Amino acid sequence: MDFIVVPLTTGIVFAAIYGLFELFVRRKERLAIIEKIGDKLDASAFEGKLGLPSYRGNRISFSSLKAGCLLTGIGLGLLVGFIITTSVGMDNMIGVTNDGWRSWYHSDVSGTVYGASVLLFGGIGLLVSFIIEMIVEKKSKKE
Repeated sequence: MDFIVVPLTTGIVFAAIYGLFELFVRRKERLAIIEKIGDKLDASAFEGKLGLPSYRGNRISFSSLKAGCLLTGIGLGLLVGFIITTSVGMDNMIGVTNDGWRSWYHSDVSGTVYGASVLLFGGIGLLVSFIIEMIVEKKSKKE
């Protein structure tokens, strides 16, 4: 692990220095653009057009719903994968035979079952959150 510390530290330092320089250069460029535009436009062109957005509507953030449904789906997928591997007996078969091929095959199938069930139920959780979001938006548009 010692071989990566020096290049990684050097890369982080150079990236930070480059980021700071770019930040200050972009700021100067933006100020120059604002000054050029400010000379050509007058304030009467923006009367009644600029203002803060209205937040009177029921705007609900669904990010926590999506995260919750995704994590619930992943947890359910892990549980289903565990139930499948224990009911079929794949965990008991690993290491039973002296043949390395069978041991590898059963552990590979067990990993595939876990991965597939996690992806499947995670996707189902995201679909459930999408359906709930659509139902809530339809109800809010009717009101």
